[in-house]
Amino acid sequence: MYFNTKSMSIYYEKHGTISDKTILILPGWGNTRSTFTNIINFFKNDYTIYIIDYPGFGNSKIPPSDLTIYNYAEIIINFMKKLKISNPIIIAHSFGGRIAAIITGYYKIPVTKMVLIDIAGIKPKKKFIAHIKEKLYKFLKKLIRFSKKKEKYQQKLLNTFASNDYQNLPQGMHQTFKNIVNEDLTQYFKYINTECLLLWGKLDEATPLKDGQKINQLLKNSAIIIYPYAHHFPYLEYPYLTNQIILNFFKDE
Repeated sequence: MYFNTKSMSIYYEKHGTISDKTILILPGWGNTRSTFTNIINFFKNDYTIYIIDYPGFGNSKIPPSDLTIYNYAEIIINFMKKLKISNPIIIAHSFGGRIAAIITGYYKIPVTKMVLIDIAGIKPKKKFIAHIKEKLYKFLKKLIRFSKKKEKYQQKLLNTFASNDYQNLPQGMHQTFKNIVNEDLTQYFKYINTECLLLWGKLDEATPLKDGQKINQLLKNSAIIIYPYAHHFPYLEYPYLTNQIILNFFKDE
């Protein structure tokens, strides 16, 4: 199914039939909607569940202009308004946590509870080697500006210096990616009042455990459960355990 907002057609799926109890899943960056099949199947008999493909991924087309994290949050807010979703439970992973932070900490949209899985939002401090690589990249980019083989050399530079996430982006999404990863959302976590459960892989390198511990300290009403042997996708590495943890978190809801 699709809904239209801000000149974009956004694909979404609806699962389950219990209309008065709603889960809104905010997946990670990229085409990761399908990674939530296990959670959806486990909870769909007791909840109505919504999940979308972000602009530029899955069945949603590339946006007509560059987006910021606030634009993504506005898309989700418009989605909730159009489908009359109120006070949902949010399950967010990685990039989805950025959206959850903006929705609840900045726009103050009321939600019942949140499950935040290895979420992003804390901007890492650049290490010395990262500063050197960035300066070298910019210097080399200037050198090839007037080369007849400019495109060829630019691709070599990207292959050498750019992250895998950046290299795997669809055409037209690169500036959007920069806008998002350069936005530090630390300030918004302390304004979130809803009850939150953080699930975190101890071996996560994409969003390290220290970020989860910092977010847990910033949130007013939260707890963190650490998976000792999990990485960035603990809900895929330990599906049964994750479902049972979330189920227990929902029980008093």
